[in-house]
Amino acid sequence: MSATDLDEALLRGLIPGVLAALVRRGADFAAAEDAVQEALLEAVRTWPDDPPRDAKGWLVTVAWRRFLDATRSEAARRRREERAEEEPEQGPAPDADDTLQLYFLCAHPSLTPSSAVALTLRAVGGLTTRQIAAAYLVPEATMAQRISRAKRTVSGTRLDRPGDVATVLRVLYLVFNEGYSGELDLAAEAIRLTRQLAASVDHPEAAGLLALMLLHHARRDSRTAPDGSLVPLAEQDRSRWDTAAIAEGVRILQAALARDRLGEFQAQAAVAALHADAQTALETDWVQIVEWYDELARLTANPVVCLNRAVAVGEADGPQAGLKALAELDPSLPRYAAAAAHLHERAGDLTTAAELYAEAAHKAPNLAERDHLTRQAARLNAAGKNGG
Repeated sequence: MSATDLDEALLRGLIPGVLAALVRRGADFAAAEDAVQEALLEAVRTWPDDPPRDAKGWLVTVAWRRFLDATRSEAARRRREERAEEEPEQGPAPDADDTLQLYFLCAHPSLTPSSAVALTLRAVGGLTTRQIAAAYLVPEATMAQRISRAKRTVSGTRLDRPGDVATVLRVLYLVFNEGYSGELDLAAEAIRLTRQLAASVDHPEAAGLLALMLLHHARRDSRTAPDGSLVPLAEQDRSRWDTAAIAEGVRILQAALARDRLGEFQAQAAVAALHADAQTALETDWVQIVEWYDELARLTANPVVCLNRAVAVGEADGPQAGLKALAELDPSLPRYAAAAAHLHERAGDLTTAAELYAEAAHKAPNLAERDHLTRQAARLNAAGKNGG
């Protein structure tokens, strides 16, 4: 890694604590972020020749001065200066406390999920508006408006009340599920931020989410073929899985489960760990996976969990048992047709399976999944013709 990369990584890691320190002193969120950005530019200019002993303290000092300089009203300026003078002369609060409070602010319940994600990436992740817009495939101006609205929504919110860790975890999970696009890998960014959060808060579900992300991300390189097409889990080259990430994910999960405070992210991670533990698809412990889906259904009452459970039942107890479990669910569920197609194919009903794959392709949420399901339908139709 080059010196430039190291500097960028250092600066991005300091942003949450600096921004939170200014907001805690009474700065408006949007104005505080502007001041922090100016301080970062000053750091890029001056640090190579004159690096500070206390990087965060330097940034807080410079950003606070920039904020005061930008305050038009002298009366408001004096009030904020007086408030700053009342702060104890012991420097900023610990990074972990500042960062955690900023997570809570960016996951404010008044924000929409998409706005919370964008603000988290901007304020906590330190990413530029252009990077976030590119990752979400929207114009930069559109993302700028979304972030600006989010800043206005949380402006005036004091960092003096405990936040909801569950809401923060949900936002980070949304970031991870966006995957990656272009120069910005959102999955890797979500892992970085979740690792930071897990180190800041004593919460088994934070560890559970980190484990889940690591276990899923470990399979990333095997999920697509050279031509970009999707490769189903059962057909993936498991030698390409990241064994170090899997080992870390399992270790984190085991420590979280040992605390006996089971949550949905821990249960999801347990399912992912069972997939990762199997040397081949045939060795997958589907019986245990069904048991974990039973726990998930109890914890969440999520119909998508029940859909995944039906597929797992089909693997553990046979396709007819899976179809019976599937029949109890709403056919309008996302990916219901794909699950039904898979189970009918396993049951030997290739004609019905081909029709369902075609239906699933029509409803697919993205191009890669649509192409995969279309190929599945074509494969079965060709098999039917050759058999005839």
